Amino acid sequence: MFKVTPNPPGTDSTTPSDLGERISSFADIKATPRTPGTLFAVNPEATRETLMVYLVETLASVDVMVHNLVDLLDGSSRNALLGISNSVMLAEITANRVLDQIDPRE
Repeated sequence: MFKVTPNPPGTDSTTPSDLGERISSFADIKATPRTPGTLFAVNPEATRETLMVYLVETLASVDVMVHNLVDLLDGSSRNALLGISNSVMLAEITANRVLDQIDPRE
């Protein structure tokens, strides 16, 4: 059964003043500072190098876990995980590049 739709479809009845109110309320939400949770917090005294090393190690661990799961799957699920693995690998390469810029090895 076909659903009857007007041609052209009906327009939104938002008046310019309503739109202005929406924009200002959105701006208020964005202007409110976000207080980070303290349950999982990064030590503010940690150096960039320490954070990057942790990031690289975490990405490598995620890549290993994804490859272990890939062996158990077939078809589109396997292809999706391989795509995720490629994204993780690219992030790991990028993080390694940043780490090399922080502490160049000659």
